[in-house]
Amino acid sequence: MDNNENVVSVSTESRRRARSILGVCGSAHIVHDGFHDSLYILLPLWSQAFGLSLVQVGLLKFVYSGAMAVFQMPAGFLAERYSARLLLAAGTVIVALAFLALGLAGGFGTLLVLMFFAGLGSGPQHPISATLVAKAYETGPRRAAIGIYNFSGDIGKVVFPALLALTAGAVGWRTGVIGMGVFGVIAAVVILVILTRLKAGSRSKPHAAPEMPVPSGGWGILNRRGFAAISAINFIDTGVTFGFLTFLPFLLINKGAGVEVVGLAVALVFGGGALGKFLCGVLAERFGIVRTMVLTELATGAGLLALLFLPLAGALALLPVIGVALNGTSSVLYATVADFIAPERHTRGFAFFYTVGMGAGAVSPLIFGLVSDTFGVSTSMVILGFGIFLTIPLCLAVPTVNGSVEQATEQLSE
Repeated sequence: MDNNENVVSVSTESRRRARSILGVCGSAHIVHDGFHDSLYILLPLWSQAFGLSLVQVGLLKFVYSGAMAVFQMPAGFLAERYSARLLLAAGTVIVALAFLALGLAGGFGTLLVLMFFAGLGSGPQHPISATLVAKAYETGPRRAAIGIYNFSGDIGKVVFPALLALTAGAVGWRTGVIGMGVFGVIAAVVILVILTRLKAGSRSKPHAAPEMPVPSGGWGILNRRGFAAISAINFIDTGVTFGFLTFLPFLLINKGAGVEVVGLAVALVFGGGALGKFLCGVLAERFGIVRTMVLTELATGAGLLALLFLPLAGALALLPVIGVALNGTSSVLYATVADFIAPERHTRGFAFFYTVGMGAGAVSPLIFGLVSDTFGVSTSMVILGFGIFLTIPLCLAVPTVNGSVEQATEQLSE
């Protein structure tokens, strides 16, 4: 009887710990995604304040996303050897301090340097947080937990840009950015304290040899075809997403939108995206991931192209629908990564996957900034709208058995 009670007690405590880790990592995701996506409000404001061209706007986004992409892989390897929680908290502090300094920036050169440090600080968050959640739910509902973690970022995407737009309209963007920086420093301290109490993300200790060898030369890829396909889809999908979000405010400004309306528009996109993660998760369970991804990619391309022909009111009405489709594919992809990677290599697997996406997200605004300066923002939107259709053949290449990635992974890795 006592033994049974002890088992129940340990099981309950384990579930509580897992939920706490998910809560902390989800909160970190909210903060980092909120900071990152506030740039979609700041970029047009900086363009007006400092007289920036669209190429310069794209370069700022390139530096931020590029630094984030470059540091995700090193962060993944460092987290395997050292304290993951300390790395996560340190990255959050760096982002926060960069935003504090942005409130005092006086020109393009300063913005460029600070964007680099902000991106560098954001690098560790995705691979470390996703890995902590995956490990916490290693014997539980891992796919659902990672889905909740991914969804949490959308809260930051909706709330932070909306609050920043309101603050910028009322007291100026500098005050809003400084306030975000202060909040970020406080968040970093809270993250470190709670993860320390939970003994999560501590420095790794040498382990005995695993019972089963890790496949694919230490990368732990269980299914090369599947992982390659979702990585390629991620590359195109993220490139289109970042290009669209960077220049959407400029398209809306051309339709007569002010800063508050732009803030509303960004919130509408990400609000639809949050709903999309839930809806597409349900669709993926019922109809399979391939059908779901094909549907969301077709809807994304059609929505981007339709946006060009609508007046401002019609464009705003369409944005939540675009958001649903835009985030639908990513939600299915992110929840699938762990199925193609051995548990011992989740950190580097997530790091690689996020690096591929962020690499595309870094280059895309720079390329389409040049296109927009030369041919207009509408031309960029046309290219992005048709470009997303390139993912359709790749979606069809993702291996499934009866719509289930888990079954495909087991079958193809035997």
